[in-house]
Amino acid sequence: MKIKKHLPNLITLLNLLSGCIALVYATNADFVAAFYFVCLGIFLDFFDGFFARLFGVSSPLGLQLDSLADMVTSGVVPGFVMFLMMKSSQHELGMHPAWAYLGFIITLGSCYRLANFNIDTRQTDSFIGLPTPANTLFILSLPLIIQYQDSLLVLELLTNQWVLLFITLCSAFILNAEIPLFSLKIKKFNLKDNVLQLLFVLLSLLLLVVFNYLGVALVIVFYVLVSVVNNKWSKKGIS
Repeated sequence: MKIKKHLPNLITLLNLLSGCIALVYATNADFVAAFYFVCLGIFLDFFDGFFARLFGVSSPLGLQLDSLADMVTSGVVPGFVMFLMMKSSQHELGMHPAWAYLGFIITLGSCYRLANFNIDTRQTDSFIGLPTPANTLFILSLPLIIQYQDSLLVLELLTNQWVLLFITLCSAFILNAEIPLFSLKIKKFNLKDNVLQLLFVLLSLLLLVVFNYLGVALVIVFYVLVSVVNNKWSKKGIS
């Protein structure tokens, strides 16, 4: 019984450990390993809550641990990666080297979202603003796109400090924007109520297969765009 009580928190701490390891790999410019350790952390982040609900051991301590672990894996790590990208930018556009620290705006935006998420009762079944794990996957895919994408245009864009600054500001904004995003959770096991989710998953898999790491970034952008369109469509249906 004691194992069941502490298992969710142990999984949460493993999420935190994954984020710490990802930071070490990012420091050594091994963005592939950093990406996959972040993926592991996000995977564990899903299952800590799953087991807490399954065993009926949800607690205020678990809630706080979850946010603190996410702050590292989905807050500090993407901010640090953006800092490294801005620091190593190939374009010298008259920006002071200290401007690279603006990459940590992502960390600040993530911190605000995580704190707000804990007290926002509207986000029990869906999301308002981009979840920090999704934003983290987007940011950590960028150095991998640079590494594995052959397009010169993509390379020019993602090594331009102004573009990286724009992405940083957009990232912090979308994390906390009042934009409802549809949930991928399947509550009713029938096709009619899950058409949007199933189509999104299928198209996401296609993007990942065709575009590899670029597909990760495209999936996150696609998720936001589909949610915006779905919101407008739903409002028209109601009116």
